[in-house]
Amino acid sequence: MDAISVIRTKRDRGELTPEQIDWVIDAYTRGEVADEQMSALAMAILLNGMNRTEIARWTAAMIASGERMNFRALSRPTTDKHSTGGVGDKITLPLAPLVAACGAAVPQLSGRGLGHTGGTLDKLESIPGWRAHLSNEEMLNVLDTTGAVICAAGDGLAPADKKLYALRDVTGTVEAIPLIASSIMSKKIAEGTGALVLDVKVGSGAFMKTIEDARELASTMVALGTDSGVRTVALLTDMSTPLGLTAGNALEVRESVEVLAGGGPQDVIDLTLALAREMLDAAGLKDADPEKALSDGSAMDVWRRMISAQGGDPDATLPTAREQHVVTASASGVLTRLDAYDVGVAAWRLGAGRARKEDPVQAGAGVELHAKPGDTVTEGQPLMTLHTDTPEKFDYALKALPDAYDIAPAGTSFSPLPVVRERIA
Repeated sequence: MDAISVIRTKRDRGELTPEQIDWVIDAYTRGEVADEQMSALAMAILLNGMNRTEIARWTAAMIASGERMNFRALSRPTTDKHSTGGVGDKITLPLAPLVAACGAAVPQLSGRGLGHTGGTLDKLESIPGWRAHLSNEEMLNVLDTTGAVICAAGDGLAPADKKLYALRDVTGTVEAIPLIASSIMSKKIAEGTGALVLDVKVGSGAFMKTIEDARELASTMVALGTDSGVRTVALLTDMSTPLGLTAGNALEVRESVEVLAGGGPQDVIDLTLALAREMLDAAGLKDADPEKALSDGSAMDVWRRMISAQGGDPDATLPTAREQHVVTASASGVLTRLDAYDVGVAAWRLGAGRARKEDPVQAGAGVELHAKPGDTVTEGQPLMTLHTDTPEKFDYALKALPDAYDIAPAGTSFSPLPVVRERIA
């Protein structure tokens, strides 16, 4: 077996054999296949695709490159959620403790932000003392004692994916649906959860810009999970507009705590409850009432215990940026569009995100929204506030925003897209 023959097979639109897939993933993980060779193969996959059999084998080979976790010792059924990433997507923060408060165990392995999309771990690290990196023993202990844990995946979990993910990011192959699906599902299947709900974003602020691409990705991942014995369902959710009223790290933690306290923006509440119901149903807890757990404070209790168990102080004052800049409405009327991608780029440029994995982020940086599509605005009123510790970043961030919103004449009718657009099982 050699890398060139594998590359040529996919370059010429052939189907990779199970033996080719197993060999190339193992050899790449060990360093026998060079980065430039795997780059060529990833581009061939982007251009020519993979069938279901190939994707399933590719996913299995990445799982086999590392360890598998086991939660059978837990007294609760396990259920997890994965989002494909968006702007203002803080849903994991209120969702994990909410589902735990309803009787499930939620082993939430999360990631960091890259580019215009935010990362759950970056958000939580704005809480003083909170730790993202736990040993397997620590993770199981937090899960057993609180019902939920949000942490980084260990190095032993699908190491082939970790290596390939970094390569895809610098070779223009992130968008390859077979590679996205296998990347997500290799980690989730290796994680050992019994049930999985996928939040597949669609719109300008998502990796999947069209409903057709989002549907293809969701269907591929649901099939991978089902074939591996994990009860899997996907929701296609809107990411044309930022979720909630904040995009940034500490800003989003603050908003998440508001939701757990019984307040917060309606779109965040609606999506949190929709995903909670799916997770509980997949875990066999059909009679659980997440709306009650949100309103009676039990979800907040789990949040506080979970944050404390990972070294964080749930009562600590969250960081705030030293500098602010207000963007005002250019006209009076009805706000009909607020582009998620443009807002995400602005937040990234302010310091909330990173261009490379090793870049630091500012805990207090980001964008705070004062209006959402459908709201009536008047010329000169604040539309959004930009936050950063480094005011020289304002000009660069503002360049992302001139075309970020539309204001129609007063009285214009507006029909927003639903937060949940489709369900795939």
